[in-house]
Amino acid sequence: MFLEQLTKALTESGNRRSSLSSIKWSGSNREHLIIFSVLLVLCIGLSMASPAFLTQSNLLDITRVVSINGIMALGMTFVILTGGIDLSVGSTFALAGVITAGLVTGSYSDSTLVGLVTLPVPFALFVGILVGVAIGFVNGLIITRFKVGAFVVTLGMMIFARGLTYLYSGGYPVNFKPMSASFGWIGQGSVLGLPTPTVLFIVIIALCWWIIRYTAFGRSVYAIGGNEEAARLSGINVKRIQIFAYSFLGALAAFSGIIMTSRVASGSPVAGTGYELDVIAAVVIGGTSLVGGKGSIFGTILGVFIIGVIENGLNLMGVSTYYQYIIKGLVLITAVGIDGYLRKKKY
Repeated sequence: MFLEQLTKALTESGNRRSSLSSIKWSGSNREHLIIFSVLLVLCIGLSMASPAFLTQSNLLDITRVVSINGIMALGMTFVILTGGIDLSVGSTFALAGVITAGLVTGSYSDSTLVGLVTLPVPFALFVGILVGVAIGFVNGLIITRFKVGAFVVTLGMMIFARGLTYLYSGGYPVNFKPMSASFGWIGQGSVLGLPTPTVLFIVIIALCWWIIRYTAFGRSVYAIGGNEEAARLSGINVKRIQIFAYSFLGALAAFSGIIMTSRVASGSPVAGTGYELDVIAAVVIGGTSLVGGKGSIFGTILGVFIIGVIENGLNLMGVSTYYQYIIKGLVLITAVGIDGYLRKKKY
């Protein structure tokens, strides 16, 4: 019976993997070209609508803003590739940012908890990232061990983590007087003329690309998203891979929150509100399927820049925030609709 199950599962997996392979190498190239063309058209249109769009300062600002969401989107790519989703990234972003800010020397707030303990910047960063890892680990553990849907678990964690953020901060922002130069460099510094967040984004892109392309974990992520049962029967520890994917996303969401805190010189309890929309939209627009097993790091990068360019262009043209939400929502709905249509057409 087991051999029959294994044979059937591996056969299905082989079919899915062969189709996945064609998507990743031939179909994926076409998709990337289409997505890049959309990005190019957006840039040309916005440069015509606003002369300020193609200025050096604005382009650097786009890369700086895109980097913060992009780091989270890279982590979200791993989770969605396994067939999961995480709605708690915005709250993780805020909690890690506030806690890290509160631990850095020179921080102050009306909250009685802030400033009770201060640490050197590297240790404060470590604690902040560890907070994100813990949130991701708990998400993955509940999803895998108790077989609860990722949507429900991470929705609950989104509320819980936001509550912890308000509890620690008392609802007050955590400011600095003055901010440590080493902490300020993370969000406000530059390397060879590029903003530090952009440089950090590039480093994490390289890391994620290497993980996806050359490690057993990366191959397992695709296998689980393509056919979870086949992956399990072929010897992959599905639960462990899924928990690691959520933990990795939690670490990157926390790191993004720390970068933002450094950039604006303040840890805000409302930071990251609605960021889950932008992050998921970027990943889906980049060609990653919401059912898992299909997608790429490069596609996510393109998706992140499309969202960033749209937001920047709308700001330059003075479009109201209300309309921006409508436009970004329509973009996400369109991307999900196209993904569903392509999957239905394929199968």
